[in-house]
Amino acid sequence: MSYSRIAFELSEDGIALVTINRPEKLNALNATVIAELDDAFARAASDDAVKGLILTGAGEKAFAAGADIEELAGKTPVQAREASVAGQRAFRRLELMAKPSVAAIHGFALGGGLELAMCCTVRVASEDARLGQPEVRLGMIPGYGGTQRLPRLVGRGRALEMLLTGEPVDAGEALRIGLVDHVVPRAELLGFSRALLQKMTQNAPIAAALIMDAVDVGLSSGLEEGLKFEASAFAVAASTEDRKEGTAAFLEKRRAVFQGK
Repeated sequence: MSYSRIAFELSEDGIALVTINRPEKLNALNATVIAELDDAFARAASDDAVKGLILTGAGEKAFAAGADIEELAGKTPVQAREASVAGQRAFRRLELMAKPSVAAIHGFALGGGLELAMCCTVRVASEDARLGQPEVRLGMIPGYGGTQRLPRLVGRGRALEMLLTGEPVDAGEALRIGLVDHVVPRAELLGFSRALLQKMTQNAPIAAALIMDAVDVGLSSGLEEGLKFEASAFAVAASTEDRKEGTAAFLEKRRAVFQGK
């Protein structure tokens, strides 16, 4: 697929930079953007050259300011459900990708923009970021997973306050409640995000994928199921060439060179 509303750049270090490119619309998520993101996430997941992904928005004002309201206003209930399912499918593809991802958030991350950021492995916000779920102010509810992921990140009470008031939080408050993981100056956002992702991608990729799976299984299925999955994943990791390389490198006091095998 050729892209008209996003950019996909792969650097030599294996990091894909995916940029939502509708700055004139504050990077609002219309059907074209959703379809292109879905394709980009599938591409990143399947391409062995991609080790990790950074997601951001073009321009100075927004990561993504939510759904395209003009497009949304004309949808029938059936079309609205189809749009919700399409967005959920694309965002879930990012969330389930067996490679780490970083949301590099600046300016507005509202509605669908915040829902998208919450699907990344970690979130880095610039000091000017404003994050929220304002759908209730439009007589709507989040449709791309906001009612499910927000309480998992910040707790039921804080999530309901944000969802029911529609009021955004600034970067400092987002950090305090666990909605983002780091806050940095705007000029350092992409550099910090890349350095953070590089720390993850230099480690064993199979082990990293198993870790992400184990965390998700435990959070969705409970402690007992999570522990069972962890034990099985531990055995899988022990069978890999990367485990042999990692333990040998430790004993030989050298840096491990992982091959993803």
